[in-house]
Amino acid sequence: MSDDERNHHHGLQQDLRVLAKRTDRRELLRWMAFTSLIPIIGCGGPDSSGSGDTSGCARIPEETAGPYPGDGSNGANALVLSGIVRSDIRSSIANASGVAAGIPLTITLTLVGSDDSCTPLRGYAIYLWHCDQAGRYSMYSSGVTNENYLRGVQVTDEEGKVTFTSIFPACYSGRWPHIHFEIYPSVEATSSSRNKVATSQLALPEDVCDTVYATSGYSQSVRNLSQISLSSDNVFSDGASTQLATVTGNTSEGYAASLVVPIKV
Repeated sequence: MSDDERNHHHGLQQDLRVLAKRTDRRELLRWMAFTSLIPIIGCGGPDSSGSGDTSGCARIPEETAGPYPGDGSNGANALVLSGIVRSDIRSSIANASGVAAGIPLTITLTLVGSDDSCTPLRGYAIYLWHCDQAGRYSMYSSGVTNENYLRGVQVTDEEGKVTFTSIFPACYSGRWPHIHFEIYPSVEATSSSRNKVATSQLALPEDVCDTVYATSGYSQSVRNLSQISLSSDNVFSDGASTQLATVTGNTSEGYAASLVVPIKV
């Protein structure tokens, strides 16, 4: 029996690993595009993170949480608020009542192990946050220090997925449009930022950003985006292939962003 026949019953991820060994990255991408598998680009192919690990899923790079994490490590702590475990993060919670304006954006992260089988990770808690339409971070920025919108926690399901309903973030001066997230082993572990097992950021595609920022309310983002690139951004300049989200949709109905997030377990 050939190796292909022995591996056939292992399914898609095995097929991707075998293909990765036989071809270069450009050919692999063409094959995945042909079979409409681009959303799982971070899994099963040659490592693009520079870690040197060429098996399984390329682990997502560890990144800074930035100055506005809201996890208790730098002042404000959204993780202790009643109602922080939620899917729709557009509104503030607890004693705050603000609602973030902007083009709707649904964010789906799929958490998997960066091992040979890219195993979905169930029961992990993902804390996600980002800036608003004006480039401000709730709990920190002037005018929204009393708000806590655009922050929330979700627990991964059996497929390792979490989904957040949010708005498309602005591009503020000096940074490429992005979304922050921290990963905890359980929702109980979010009681302390010291318990997090990974911190990273999601990058948004330039063409989608151009379209969104041409709409009302995002005017300041147009200039900011023109002055930055993925290659000059202080987070994504070392390569963003495993962090660049797949985004679909339009400005009238909203957008959906998805990213596979492999971590070491």
